[in-house]
Amino acid sequence: MRQIIGAELFVKALKEEAVDTLFAYPGGQAIDLFNALYGEKEIDVILPRHEQGLIHAADGYARSTGKVGVYLVTSGPGATNLVTGIATANYDSVPLVCFTGQVPTHLIGNDTFQEVDFVGITRSICKYAVMVRKREDLAETIKKAFYIAKTGKPGVVVVDLPKDIQRAYGSDFYPKEIMVRGYKPKLFVHMGRGKTLKT
Repeated sequence: MRQIIGAELFVKALKEEAVDTLFAYPGGQAIDLFNALYGEKEIDVILPRHEQGLIHAADGYARSTGKVGVYLVTSGPGATNLVTGIATANYDSVPLVCFTGQVPTHLIGNDTFQEVDFVGITRSICKYAVMVRKREDLAETIKKAFYIAKTGKPGVVVVDLPKDIQRAYGSDFYPKEIMVRGYKPKLFVHMGRGKTLKT
């Protein structure tokens, strides 16, 4: 196994998840992810004029294609501009995976420039929200994000990626399958349910 930085593993994960379109708006805390995407031929990066347009575009993409909509923004105001779109998509059961840049882990909680608790902000309006705090958890967290977004009742998953995790070296391994403890989505619907009973 090769050692690659987190940003390169992020790109590898998108390709493994068959992501062909990424809605993305650059910013300081996500710039390493954009650098890793530079020159990538398999993923179309759609650049909107504003993050709010980006989230609604990803939502429309997911609704029209049946695929998971994927988007990437920076921390702070870049992330908070997504809130309305996240709530809309989640309440309508649209599968989206939201990647947000974040300040380095050692600066979290220090009122750093453009630092917001985006996991805390979105926890009540998405299906699952998580911050990656260790480089060794990155691959499993991304795999889990896609799995949760599209299984059971589809919804939005938020993955917050601190800058030091994006730059840290680690294994290039990306799992083919994942099991999420405590998450057991129904894979089929019982045909007898939902029928109107005659009185």
